[in-house]
Amino acid sequence: MASQLLPLELIDKCVGSKIWVVMKGDKEFSGTLMGFDDYVNMVLEDVTEFDYSGNQEKLPKILLNGNNVCMLIPGGEGPVNHS
Repeated sequence: MASQLLPLELIDKCVGSKIWVVMKGDKEFSGTLMGFDDYVNMVLEDVTEFDYSGNQEKLPKILLNGNNVCMLIPGGEGPVNHS
């Protein structure tokens, strides 16, 4: 029987690793996941913030509200620029 991993267990395995977070709205963040809670509020360090107009901003640390998280990509570096 294949082992199953619950969503919070998967996120827990990503602590200390790069993660790409797609938010509701027009923002995406890529950074190192430092911690999270049961509501998937997350603290990221060494963050790059992306918006859909192609702008990027570097941030040392950020707290993301789990209510606004749309998708998590473990190991993700953020959107690929094909221009």
